[in-house]
Amino acid sequence: MATTDKPIALVIGAGDYLGSAIARRFAREGFHLVITRRRGDLGALSAEITALGSSATAIHSDARDEAQVSELIDRVEAELGPLRVAVFNVGGNVRFDICETTTRVYRKVWEMCALAGFLVGREVARKMLPRNEGTILFTGASASLRGGRGFAAFAGGKHALRALAQSMARELSPQGIHVAYVIVDGLIRNEATAEFLPDLYASKGDGGIIEPDDLAEIYWQLHKQPCSAWTFEQDARPFAESW
Repeated sequence: MATTDKPIALVIGAGDYLGSAIARRFAREGFHLVITRRRGDLGALSAEITALGSSATAIHSDARDEAQVSELIDRVEAELGPLRVAVFNVGGNVRFDICETTTRVYRKVWEMCALAGFLVGREVARKMLPRNEGTILFTGASASLRGGRGFAAFAGGKHALRALAQSMARELSPQGIHVAYVIVDGLIRNEATAEFLPDLYASKGDGGIIEPDDLAEIYWQLHKQPCSAWTFEQDARPFAESW
């Protein structure tokens, strides 16, 4: 990596849909993107960012691993420059009836949603606090507010992530760091979701699916908010979604 004079945004969980859309949105504003995921291709997204006239650093990293998270954040700050924005966008959505939910499944989902969010939030806050500025954004879900049948593990992880974000916001906001939580109340246009929940996905129709690029706009607007009117929690759903 080489030092950049662009502002730096980190997207943890830069998957093919929402994570990529968030990265592209910040790239259009001239940010250098550090894009990470545990596995999977990052080359296509890097190329998209370059085509938008910006630049990217792609790193495979496991957000559940304390040493890897610490190394990632230290490396970005040492080799690229100060982080302006960090987005935690790790998923973990699974569906099992409670008697079929194994300890391994529950622990893994909790690690992906809650532990990883804590590790990333803590390490980023350690860098931002001495500068008294920065934005930390977390991706939540309907499961952050209510546990649906079959989603005990996911709801437990996302409830914990929301509590973490609330605690961080109350502590860090007075010190100049904007912490916000986005509740995605609906299905995002995503091939994996269509395969995971085929009947529900098909029932939504075109008016009931969230477009990733439209959702990504919320993350940009949260970052741009003046400090006299910061939002902590923003929920978003398609116009046809009942709630």
